[in-house]
Amino acid sequence: MSQTPPIIGLTTYGRYEQHVTGNGYYDQYYAIPADYVDAVRHAGGVPILLPPGEPSWKRWLDVTDGIVIIGGCDVNPSHYGGDPSHPSLTKLDSERDKTELALAQYLAQEEQQPTLCICRGFQVLNIALGGRLHEHIPDIRERDIHRNEQGFWTIQEINSTPESALAQAMGQSQAHTFSGHHQAVETVAAGLNITAVAPDGIIEALELSDHPWLVAVQWHPEKSAKTDPSQQNLFNTLVQQAKNT
Repeated sequence: MSQTPPIIGLTTYGRYEQHVTGNGYYDQYYAIPADYVDAVRHAGGVPILLPPGEPSWKRWLDVTDGIVIIGGCDVNPSHYGGDPSHPSLTKLDSERDKTELALAQYLAQEEQQPTLCICRGFQVLNIALGGRLHEHIPDIRERDIHRNEQGFWTIQEINSTPESALAQAMGQSQAHTFSGHHQAVETVAAGLNITAVAPDGIIEALELSDHPWLVAVQWHPEKSAKTDPSQQNLFNTLVQQAKNT
């Protein structure tokens, strides 16, 4: 067991995914919301950023003790047999898709570092292991409870399986979470277990049964980590698991 603070790698947005205002000198950025970094630091981890497009991405795992695959843009539906021309898709990023799908598959099947997958990361994991998505929740539900009317954050209830790693980490089986997604799991990949659902039946968390600690959530725990201990506890548990490896 390591006595030094574990290094936690966090994936980033793609180079064109987010417009960053400022000095006007650059038009490409690898960015990440500060909330993720803050949550890892508060948990006692040392965050480092993992930008997509790295051809030698496996070298990341030589220096990291745990991984967070963060939220962001939609995965191209071509990766799961969906409709790449669906009118409700966000900006797509092939560079990010390629890196994160490979990383998620490797973490699930080979390296098995403690891993927390968030929103897009939740979807990336499912796709990487052979699952499918619904491109747009309003296609399958009359009412979308996962975003507000403007398409941004809403507070949503989730209920998790009490014996799951998720519930054990949160310290409770029910939570009210920040949600902002418009896609949902259609088919769960083999080996993944459903461990939380929303009131409308949409799958909200998955765990890999044959893995020391791999938890994937469809919501954004980093958004409320500063004020909700159950959500900070997800990062605390990730860091503790990384210390124990």
